[in-house]
Amino acid sequence: MSFNIALSGIQAINEQLNTLSNNIANAGTYGFKSSRANFSSVYAGDQANGVQVGSLTQDIGKNGSLQTTGRGLDAAILGRGFFTSRDAQGVVSYSRVGIFNTNADGFLVDATGKRVQGYGPTQNGVMGTMGDIEIPTGQIPAVASTKVSYTGNMSDDWKNPTVAPFNLANPDSYNMVKQSVVYDSVGTQHTVSQYFVKTGPTTVAVHYSVNGGAPDPADTNTLTFNGTGQLTTGGTSPVINLTPASASPLAFTFDYTGTTKFAGEATTTANRADGYASGTFVGVELSENGSIVAKYSNEQQQVVGTVAIATFPDEGSLVPTSDTTWIANANSGAPLYTTPGVGLGGKLSKGSLEGSNVDITSELVGLMTSQRNYQANSKVITAENQMMQSLMQAL
Repeated sequence: MSFNIALSGIQAINEQLNTLSNNIANAGTYGFKSSRANFSSVYAGDQANGVQVGSLTQDIGKNGSLQTTGRGLDAAILGRGFFTSRDAQGVVSYSRVGIFNTNADGFLVDATGKRVQGYGPTQNGVMGTMGDIEIPTGQIPAVASTKVSYTGNMSDDWKNPTVAPFNLANPDSYNMVKQSVVYDSVGTQHTVSQYFVKTGPTTVAVHYSVNGGAPDPADTNTLTFNGTGQLTTGGTSPVINLTPASASPLAFTFDYTGTTKFAGEATTTANRADGYASGTFVGVELSENGSIVAKYSNEQQQVVGTVAIATFPDEGSLVPTSDTTWIANANSGAPLYTTPGVGLGGKLSKGSLEGSNVDITSELVGLMTSQRNYQANSKVITAENQMMQSLMQAL
Protein backbone atom coordinates (compact mmCIF):
# COMPACT_ATOMS: atom_id res chain seq x y z
CA MET A 1 0.00 0.00 0.00
CA SER A 2 2.78 2.47 0.95
CA PHE A 3 4.42 1.79 -2.45
CA ASN A 4 1.28 2.93 -4.30
CA ILE A 5 0.86 5.96 -2.07
CA ALA A 6 4.47 7.08 -2.63
CA LEU A 7 4.14 6.42 -6.38
CA SER A 8 1.03 8.60 -6.54
CA GLY A 9 2.99 11.31 -4.73
CA ILE A 10 5.80 11.17 -7.32
CA GLN A 11 3.30 11.34 -10.18
CA ALA A 12 1.54 14.35 -8.59
CA ILE A 13 4.87 16.09 -7.96
CA ASN A 14 5.84 15.53 -11.63
CA GLU A 15 2.67 17.37 -12.67
CA GLN A 16 3.48 20.14 -10.22
CA LEU A 17 7.01 20.38 -11.64
CA ASN A 18 5.56 20.71 -15.15
CA THR A 19 3.41 23.61 -13.95
CA LEU A 20 6.32 25.32 -12.19
CA SER A 21 8.56 24.84 -15.22
CA ASN A 22 5.91 26.31 -17.52
CA ASN A 23 5.57 29.34 -15.25
CA ILE A 24 9.31 29.96 -15.23
CA ALA A 25 9.61 29.44 -18.99
CA ASN A 26 6.89 32.07 -19.59
CA ALA A 27 8.23 34.66 -17.16
CA GLY A 28 8.95 36.89 -20.17
CA THR A 29 5.71 36.21 -22.08
CA TYR A 30 3.38 39.19 -22.46
CA GLY A 31 0.03 38.70 -20.73
CA PHE A 32 0.95 35.29 -19.24
CA LYS A 33 -0.85 34.26 -16.04
CA SER A 34 0.92 31.87 -13.68
CA SER A 35 -0.71 28.56 -12.71
CA ARG A 36 -0.73 26.58 -9.48
CA ALA A 37 -1.15 22.82 -9.05
CA ASN A 38 -3.69 22.03 -6.32
CA PHE A 39 -3.19 18.68 -4.56
CA SER A 40 -6.06 16.54 -3.28
CA SER A 41 -6.22 13.22 -1.43
CA VAL A 42 -7.27 9.99 -3.13
CA TYR A 43 -9.48 7.63 -1.13
CA ALA A 44 -10.61 4.06 -1.69
CA GLY A 45 -13.71 3.96 0.45
CA ASP A 46 -12.60 5.38 3.81
CA GLN A 47 -8.96 4.41 3.25
CA ALA A 48 -6.37 6.97 2.09
CA ASN A 49 -4.82 5.79 -1.16
CA GLY A 50 -2.41 8.58 -2.08
CA VAL A 51 -2.50 12.02 -3.66
CA GLN A 52 -3.25 13.59 -7.04
CA VAL A 53 -3.33 17.01 -8.70
CA GLY A 54 -6.99 17.83 -8.35
CA SER A 55 -6.92 21.03 -10.38
CA LEU A 56 -4.79 23.73 -11.95
CA THR A 57 -5.61 27.31 -11.01
CA GLN A 58 -4.49 30.31 -13.06
CA ASP A 59 -3.90 33.58 -11.21
CA ILE A 60 -5.89 35.63 -13.72
CA GLY A 61 -6.82 38.42 -11.32
CA LYS A 62 -3.19 39.42 -10.66
CA ASN A 63 -1.85 41.83 -13.26
CA GLY A 64 1.70 41.81 -14.52
CA SER A 65 4.00 44.82 -14.60
CA LEU A 66 3.84 47.33 -17.46
CA GLN A 67 6.56 47.15 -20.07
CA THR A 68 6.95 50.18 -22.34
CA THR A 69 7.27 49.47 -26.07
CA GLY A 70 6.58 52.89 -27.60
CA ARG A 71 4.63 51.25 -30.43
CA GLY A 72 1.43 53.07 -31.42
CA LEU A 73 -0.68 49.90 -31.66
CA ASP A 74 0.41 48.33 -28.36
CA ALA A 75 -1.77 48.71 -25.28
CA ALA A 76 -2.02 47.30 -21.77
CA ILE A 77 -5.18 47.19 -19.66
CA LEU A 78 -4.85 48.97 -16.32
CA GLY A 79 -7.30 47.05 -14.18
CA ARG A 80 -9.90 44.46 -15.07
CA GLY A 81 -10.94 43.23 -18.47
CA PHE A 82 -9.78 41.48 -21.62
CA PHE A 83 -9.35 42.33 -25.28
CA THR A 84 -11.77 40.40 -27.48
CA SER A 85 -10.91 38.66 -30.76
CA ARG A 86 -12.77 36.44 -33.22
CA ASP A 87 -11.14 33.78 -35.42
CA ALA A 88 -12.14 32.66 -38.92
CA GLN A 89 -14.52 30.03 -37.45
CA GLY A 90 -16.31 32.64 -35.35
CA VAL A 91 -14.87 31.50 -32.00
CA VAL A 92 -14.52 34.42 -29.60
CA SER A 93 -11.48 34.47 -27.32
CA TYR A 94 -10.17 36.84 -24.69
CA SER A 95 -6.63 38.00 -23.95
CA ARG A 96 -4.64 40.59 -22.01
CA VAL A 97 -2.08 40.89 -24.81
CA GLY A 98 -2.68 44.18 -26.65
CA ILE A 99 -0.44 43.70 -29.70
CA PHE A 100 -2.48 44.90 -32.68
CA ASN A 101 -1.90 45.44 -36.38
CA THR A 102 -3.74 45.92 -39.65
CA ASN A 103 -3.98 42.88 -41.94
CA ALA A 104 -4.04 42.80 -45.74
CA ASP A 105 -7.85 42.92 -45.76
CA GLY A 106 -7.91 46.17 -43.80
CA PHE A 107 -9.06 44.79 -40.44
CA LEU A 108 -7.52 45.31 -37.02
CA VAL A 109 -6.06 41.98 -35.83
CA ASP A 110 -4.24 40.75 -32.74
CA ALA A 111 -0.83 39.08 -32.55
CA THR A 112 -2.33 35.72 -33.63
CA GLY A 113 -4.15 37.14 -36.66
CA LYS A 114 -7.64 37.08 -35.10
CA ARG A 115 -9.89 40.05 -35.80
CA VAL A 116 -10.15 42.41 -32.85
CA GLN A 117 -13.70 43.20 -31.73
CA GLY A 118 -14.88 46.72 -31.02
CA TYR A 119 -17.47 49.38 -31.73
CA GLY A 120 -17.94 51.13 -35.06
CA PRO A 121 -17.53 54.90 -35.57
CA THR A 122 -19.84 57.16 -33.57
CA GLN A 123 -22.56 58.77 -35.68
CA ASN A 124 -24.84 61.52 -34.36
CA GLY A 125 -23.61 60.80 -30.84
CA VAL A 126 -24.46 57.10 -31.03
CA MET A 127 -21.66 54.55 -30.89
CA GLY A 128 -21.59 52.01 -33.71
CA THR A 129 -22.45 48.34 -33.37
CA MET A 130 -19.90 45.85 -32.07
CA GLY A 131 -17.97 43.69 -34.51
CA ASP A 132 -14.79 43.61 -36.58
CA ILE A 133 -12.92 46.92 -36.74
CA GLU A 134 -12.31 47.84 -40.38
CA ILE A 135 -9.60 50.36 -41.28
CA PRO A 136 -10.21 52.43 -44.47
CA THR A 137 -6.79 51.93 -46.03
CA GLY A 138 -7.57 53.55 -49.38
CA GLN A 139 -7.93 57.22 -50.24
CA ILE A 140 -10.33 59.64 -48.59
CA PRO A 141 -12.04 62.23 -50.84
CA ALA A 142 -11.46 65.95 -50.70
CA VAL A 143 -13.82 68.16 -48.71
CA ALA A 144 -14.62 71.68 -49.89
CA SER A 145 -13.93 74.55 -47.50
CA THR A 146 -16.85 76.43 -45.99
CA LYS A 147 -15.04 78.54 -43.39
CA VAL A 148 -11.63 80.00 -42.67
CA SER A 149 -10.86 80.60 -39.00
CA TYR A 150 -8.60 83.60 -38.63
CA THR A 151 -7.53 85.01 -35.28
CA GLY A 152 -4.96 87.74 -34.82
CA ASN A 153 -4.18 91.16 -33.44
CA MET A 154 -4.82 94.28 -35.53
CA SER A 155 -2.19 96.58 -34.09
CA ASP A 156 -3.59 99.68 -32.42
CA ASP A 157 -0.35 101.41 -33.46
CA TRP A 158 -1.29 101.27 -37.14
CA LYS A 159 -1.63 104.58 -38.95
CA ASN A 160 -4.15 105.25 -41.66
CA PRO A 161 -2.57 104.33 -45.05
CA THR A 162 -1.01 107.27 -46.88
CA VAL A 163 -2.64 106.21 -50.15
CA ALA A 164 -6.39 105.98 -50.67
CA PRO A 165 -8.49 104.32 -51.90
CA PHE A 166 -7.31 100.74 -51.41
CA ASN A 167 -5.30 99.25 -54.29
CA LEU A 168 -3.83 95.80 -53.85
CA ALA A 169 -0.97 96.74 -56.21
CA ASN A 170 0.13 99.57 -53.89
CA PRO A 171 1.43 98.49 -50.44
CA ASP A 172 0.97 102.05 -49.17
CA SER A 173 -2.81 101.63 -49.44
CA TYR A 174 -3.12 98.91 -46.77
CA ASN A 175 -1.54 98.02 -43.41
CA MET A 176 -1.15 94.24 -43.66
CA VAL A 177 -1.82 91.33 -46.02
CA LYS A 178 -2.28 87.68 -45.04
CA GLN A 179 -2.85 84.62 -47.25
CA SER A 180 -5.17 81.75 -46.50
CA VAL A 181 -5.68 78.48 -48.41
CA VAL A 182 -9.10 77.04 -49.20
CA TYR A 183 -10.01 73.81 -51.02
CA ASP A 184 -12.65 73.16 -53.65
CA SER A 185 -14.67 69.96 -54.09
CA VAL A 186 -11.86 68.11 -55.90
CA GLY A 187 -9.18 69.23 -53.45
CA THR A 188 -7.56 71.98 -55.53
CA GLN A 189 -6.01 74.73 -53.41
CA HIS A 190 -7.01 78.36 -53.87
CA THR A 191 -5.21 81.28 -52.25
CA VAL A 192 -7.29 84.00 -50.62
CA SER A 193 -5.44 87.20 -49.69
CA GLN A 194 -6.81 89.38 -46.88
CA TYR A 195 -5.84 93.05 -47.10
CA PHE A 196 -6.31 94.86 -43.77
CA VAL A 197 -6.82 98.62 -43.96
CA LYS A 198 -7.20 100.86 -40.92
CA THR A 199 -10.14 103.15 -41.63
CA GLY A 200 -10.72 104.73 -38.22
CA PRO A 201 -9.67 104.66 -34.55
CA THR A 202 -11.68 101.48 -33.91
CA THR A 203 -12.32 100.07 -37.40
CA VAL A 204 -10.34 97.95 -39.85
CA ALA A 205 -11.61 97.13 -43.33
CA VAL A 206 -10.78 93.75 -44.92
CA HIS A 207 -10.65 93.28 -48.70
CA TYR A 208 -10.49 89.77 -50.22
CA SER A 209 -8.58 88.73 -53.35
CA VAL A 210 -9.01 85.17 -54.64
CA ASN A 211 -6.09 83.71 -56.60
CA GLY A 212 -4.66 87.19 -57.15
CA GLY A 213 -7.82 88.58 -58.75
CA ALA A 214 -9.36 91.96 -58.14
CA PRO A 215 -11.31 92.18 -54.85
CA ASP A 216 -15.10 92.37 -55.10
CA PRO A 217 -16.25 95.53 -53.27
CA ALA A 218 -19.36 93.66 -52.16
CA ASP A 219 -17.17 91.26 -50.16
CA THR A 220 -15.50 93.97 -48.07
CA ASN A 221 -15.80 93.35 -44.34
CA THR A 222 -15.40 95.88 -41.51
CA LEU A 223 -13.99 94.82 -38.14
CA THR A 224 -15.12 97.07 -35.30
CA PHE A 225 -13.48 97.02 -31.86
CA ASN A 226 -14.49 98.53 -28.53
CA GLY A 227 -12.43 100.62 -26.15
CA THR A 228 -10.71 97.52 -24.69
CA GLY A 229 -9.61 96.20 -28.06
CA GLN A 230 -12.25 93.46 -28.30
CA LEU A 231 -14.06 92.68 -31.56
CA THR A 232 -17.70 93.76 -31.48
CA THR A 233 -18.91 93.54 -35.11
CA GLY A 234 -17.64 92.02 -38.33
CA GLY A 235 -16.82 88.66 -36.76
CA THR A 236 -18.09 86.88 -39.87
CA SER A 237 -17.26 88.07 -43.35
CA PRO A 238 -19.71 88.19 -46.27
CA VAL A 239 -19.94 84.95 -48.25
CA ILE A 240 -17.10 84.78 -50.76
CA ASN A 241 -17.94 82.87 -53.94
CA LEU A 242 -15.58 81.13 -56.33
CA THR A 243 -16.33 79.10 -59.47
CA PRO A 244 -13.40 76.74 -60.18
CA ALA A 245 -12.88 75.43 -63.69
CA SER A 246 -13.23 71.71 -62.83
CA ALA A 247 -15.06 71.64 -59.50
CA SER A 248 -18.34 72.63 -57.91
CA PRO A 249 -18.89 76.29 -57.04
CA LEU A 250 -17.19 77.20 -53.77
CA ALA A 251 -18.68 79.47 -51.10
CA PHE A 252 -16.96 80.25 -47.79
CA THR A 253 -16.68 82.85 -45.06
CA PHE A 254 -13.99 84.12 -42.69
CA ASP A 255 -14.50 83.78 -38.94
CA TYR A 256 -12.60 86.41 -36.91
CA THR A 257 -13.69 85.24 -33.45
CA GLY A 258 -11.02 86.15 -30.90
CA THR A 259 -9.38 88.83 -33.01
CA THR A 260 -8.22 91.88 -31.02
CA LYS A 261 -6.88 95.40 -31.49
CA PHE A 262 -4.14 95.93 -28.95
CA ALA A 263 -1.08 98.13 -29.06
CA GLY A 264 2.10 96.46 -30.23
CA GLU A 265 2.93 94.16 -33.07
CA ALA A 266 0.27 92.77 -35.41
CA THR A 267 0.18 88.98 -35.02
CA THR A 268 -1.61 85.93 -36.39
CA THR A 269 -2.45 83.07 -34.03
CA ALA A 270 -4.85 81.05 -36.20
CA ASN A 271 -5.32 80.87 -39.96
CA ARG A 272 -6.85 77.60 -41.13
CA ALA A 273 -9.65 76.50 -43.45
CA ASP A 274 -11.95 73.61 -42.58
CA GLY A 275 -11.68 71.79 -45.93
CA TYR A 276 -8.87 69.58 -47.16
CA ALA A 277 -7.47 67.85 -50.22
CA SER A 278 -7.81 64.11 -50.82
CA GLY A 279 -5.40 61.93 -48.90
CA THR A 280 -4.03 58.39 -48.85
CA PHE A 281 -3.82 56.12 -45.82
CA VAL A 282 -0.45 56.30 -44.03
CA GLY A 283 -1.05 54.47 -40.76
CA VAL A 284 -3.23 53.78 -37.75
CA GLU A 285 -2.80 54.46 -34.07
CA LEU A 286 -4.55 53.47 -30.84
CA SER A 287 -5.59 56.19 -28.38
CA GLU A 288 -5.72 55.74 -24.62
CA ASN A 289 -9.53 55.88 -24.71
CA GLY A 290 -9.53 52.86 -27.03
CA SER A 291 -10.23 54.81 -30.23
CA ILE A 292 -8.62 53.50 -33.43
CA VAL A 293 -7.42 56.54 -35.36
CA ALA A 294 -6.61 56.24 -39.08
CA LYS A 295 -4.13 58.82 -40.40
CA TYR A 296 -3.88 60.15 -43.95
CA SER A 297 -1.32 62.04 -46.01
CA ASN A 298 -3.42 65.24 -45.96
CA GLU A 299 -2.93 65.45 -42.17
CA GLN A 300 -6.49 64.31 -41.54
CA GLN A 301 -7.43 61.76 -38.90
CA GLN A 302 -10.54 59.64 -38.58
CA VAL A 303 -11.78 57.59 -35.64
CA VAL A 304 -12.77 54.34 -37.34
CA GLY A 305 -13.69 52.34 -34.24
CA THR A 306 -13.18 51.76 -30.53
CA VAL A 307 -11.65 48.64 -28.97
CA ALA A 308 -14.04 46.76 -26.66
CA ILE A 309 -13.11 45.57 -23.16
CA ALA A 310 -14.82 42.43 -21.80
CA THR A 311 -15.31 41.75 -18.09
CA PHE A 312 -16.77 38.63 -16.44
CA PRO A 313 -18.60 37.84 -13.18
CA ASP A 314 -15.98 35.11 -12.50
CA GLU A 315 -12.94 35.60 -14.68
CA GLY A 316 -11.09 32.88 -12.76
CA SER A 317 -13.39 30.28 -14.35
CA LEU A 318 -12.42 31.18 -17.94
CA VAL A 319 -11.13 28.19 -19.91
CA PRO A 320 -7.55 28.59 -21.19
CA THR A 321 -6.93 27.77 -24.85
CA SER A 322 -3.28 28.83 -24.63
CA ASP A 323 -1.05 30.42 -22.03
CA THR A 324 -2.44 33.90 -22.83
CA THR A 325 -5.90 33.26 -24.31
CA TRP A 326 -9.19 32.15 -22.76
CA ILE A 327 -12.77 31.42 -23.78
CA ALA A 328 -15.92 31.93 -21.76
CA ASN A 329 -18.06 29.16 -20.27
CA ALA A 330 -21.11 28.81 -18.04
CA ASN A 331 -19.07 29.20 -14.85
CA SER A 332 -17.36 32.42 -15.94
CA GLY A 333 -20.67 34.00 -16.91
CA ALA A 334 -21.49 36.01 -20.02
CA PRO A 335 -19.08 38.82 -20.93
CA LEU A 336 -20.03 42.44 -20.27
CA TYR A 337 -18.64 44.64 -23.04
CA THR A 338 -17.71 48.26 -22.58
CA THR A 339 -15.11 50.77 -23.73
CA PRO A 340 -11.80 51.31 -21.86
CA GLY A 341 -12.23 53.17 -18.58
CA VAL A 342 -16.03 52.81 -18.54
CA GLY A 343 -17.79 50.69 -15.92
CA LEU A 344 -15.66 47.75 -14.76
CA GLY A 345 -13.35 47.95 -17.78
CA GLY A 346 -9.83 49.13 -17.06
CA LYS A 347 -8.18 52.07 -18.78
CA LEU A 348 -5.53 51.60 -21.46
CA SER A 349 -1.85 52.42 -21.28
CA LYS A 350 -0.82 53.28 -24.83
CA GLY A 351 2.57 52.11 -26.07
CA SER A 352 2.87 49.51 -23.30
CA LEU A 353 2.22 45.81 -22.80
CA GLU A 354 1.39 43.81 -19.70
CA GLY A 355 4.20 41.49 -18.68
CA SER A 356 3.88 38.08 -17.05
CA ASN A 357 2.67 37.97 -13.45
CA VAL A 358 5.10 35.14 -12.61
CA ASP A 359 7.07 35.65 -9.37
CA ILE A 360 10.38 33.92 -10.11
CA THR A 361 11.37 33.80 -6.41
CA SER A 362 8.16 31.99 -5.45
CA GLU A 363 8.52 29.58 -8.37
CA LEU A 364 12.10 28.69 -7.37
CA VAL A 365 11.00 28.10 -3.79
CA GLY A 366 8.27 25.85 -5.16
CA LEU A 367 10.88 23.91 -7.15
CA MET A 368 12.96 23.30 -4.03
CA THR A 369 9.89 22.20 -2.07
CA SER A 370 8.88 19.82 -4.86
CA GLN A 371 12.42 18.40 -4.91
CA ARG A 372 12.28 17.61 -1.18
CA ASN A 373 8.86 16.02 -1.55
CA TYR A 374 10.10 13.98 -4.51
CA GLN A 375 13.09 12.74 -2.49
CA ALA A 376 10.86 11.84 0.44
CA ASN A 377 8.54 9.76 -1.71
CA SER A 378 11.51 8.13 -3.44
CA LYS A 379 12.89 7.07 -0.05
CA VAL A 380 9.53 5.51 0.82
CA ILE A 381 9.67 3.44 -2.38
CA THR A 382 13.29 2.47 -1.68
CA ALA A 383 12.40 1.42 1.87
CA GLU A 384 9.43 -0.58 0.62
CA ASN A 385 11.66 -2.31 -1.92
CA GLN A 386 14.26 -3.21 0.73
CA MET A 387 11.57 -4.58 3.03
CA MET A 388 10.20 -6.78 0.27
CA GLN A 389 13.70 -8.11 -0.55
CA SER A 390 14.35 -8.93 3.12
CA LEU A 391 11.01 -10.68 3.36
CA MET A 392 11.67 -12.77 0.28
CA GLN A 393 15.11 -13.78 1.53
CA ALA A 394 13.65 -14.84 4.89
CA LEU A 395 11.26 -17.18 3.09
